[in-house]
Amino acid sequence: MTSHISPRLTVGFDLDMTLIDSRPGIKAAWQAVSAKTGAFIDADLAITRLGPPLEEELAYWFPEEEIPAMRDLYRELYPAHAIERTPAMAGAREAVKAVQALGGRAIVVTAKNEPNARQHLDHLGIEADAVIGWLWAEAKAKALQEYGAQVYVGDHIGDVRGARTAGALSVAVATGPCAASELREAGADVVLDDLTALPEWLEEYARTLGAV
Repeated sequence: MTSHISPRLTVGFDLDMTLIDSRPGIKAAWQAVSAKTGAFIDADLAITRLGPPLEEELAYWFPEEEIPAMRDLYRELYPAHAIERTPAMAGAREAVKAVQALGGRAIVVTAKNEPNARQHLDHLGIEADAVIGWLWAEAKAKALQEYGAQVYVGDHIGDVRGARTAGALSVAVATGPCAASELREAGADVVLDDLTALPEWLEEYARTLGAV
């Protein structure tokens, strides 16, 4: 894997329910899959389980042998149904810009497939320095270590595990399916209500690195 020269500060961000409120778009995508296939999918239930890879959710609604085809169908339908419906989370743009204002890099490391992740960020005007997709939980450590991330920000206990595996500080935001208490129990080093609190915390953290 290509190595990267890391600045003093590199912060990784999860995507779904950390930078973007993907529930409206994902709900619409599941409804489109249901309409296309005739299969029953409880889209309202599906959006309460955001975080893990797509295949895990598909397994609730389709036999194992159909999952690869349904995964491809979902990803084919996703852009037309999900991108425009998905807003940024409160403070998302400001959080990314706060990292960059300190001379650092803000990277997005997500389980979502990379092309769709990039479309979301482009649509919302969130300018990340790198986007790495298809990585979930502990596997996120691969990208975090490659880019030299000291911090990883996410909303799920899988994000906490990814940060800890990478040796990065786990900053959790209680904006997804995991409660603040659950994130703490999973080992998050810092738990914030949402991203609006990140710039202030980040400035203080950067001082400990001598980055400002």
